[in-house]
Formats: sequence, C-alpha cells, structure tokens
Amino acid sequence: MASLGVGNLGEYLREQRRQARLSLRQLAEAAGVSNPYLSQIERGLRKPSAEILQQIAKGLRISAETLYVRAGILDERVTEGAGDQAAGAGAGVPEAVLADPHLTEQQKQALLQIYRSFRKENSPPGGD
Repeated sequence: MASLGVGNLGEYLREQRRQARLSLRQLAEAAGVSNPYLSQIERGLRKPSAEILQQIAKGLRISAETLYVRAGILDERVTEGAGDQAAGAGAGVPEAVLADPHLTEQQKQALLQIYRSFRKENSPPGGD
C-alpha cells in the first residue's frame, strides 16, 4: 500500500463524514478543498496540513485537535498538568470526548477543561 502513514486519519475522517451524513463532495465543499484531494486524504494517500485539517474539522463540526492528534501533528495530552504516576489512569478520556459526535465543540472543550483541572488538582505535589 502506498500510504503515508495517515491511514488511521483517513479512516477516521471517513467514519466522521459518514456519521455526519455528508457526501465526500459536500464535505469537500464545506472544507474548501477539492473532492479528489479529500478522497486522497481519506484513502491515506495524502497528508494534509494543519490548516486543511482545521478546515475539515469545521466542515465535520468536530475538534481540530482530534484531527491533529490522529495526523501525528499534536501529541495527545492525556496527562497535561499531571505527574507520570497517574499517566495511564485517564488514557483515552480526552480522545473519547473529542471523538463524540453527540457533543458540540463548546461542550467538548468544557469537559476537557474540567477533566484537566481535576487531574491537576489531584496530582501529587511536585508532579513527578
């Protein structure tokens, strides 16, 4: 396969597009990219820039941060503000919140802010 290592991103985009009940053409138009280019992204043949991912996220009404993590542009910050001791405890929580199609962008950001503040509040003094 001539994939650029962005297959998971493409599969994820395709699934989000289908859940949003958008055709490839509709999402391409909403994101301001060409239909063939979006198709290549979904098939893992192209690696989009952060700007393109942001446009696609807006078209899908999902978090651009989710796409950045999937594309490898941004590291998932599961333990932001917390020590290594609890690193595995909340693994996947931010990703699950960001991927939930039933939450608005504002709701997702509010939940993540609360989650991170609780993690920070409950982390041991010194952080490491």
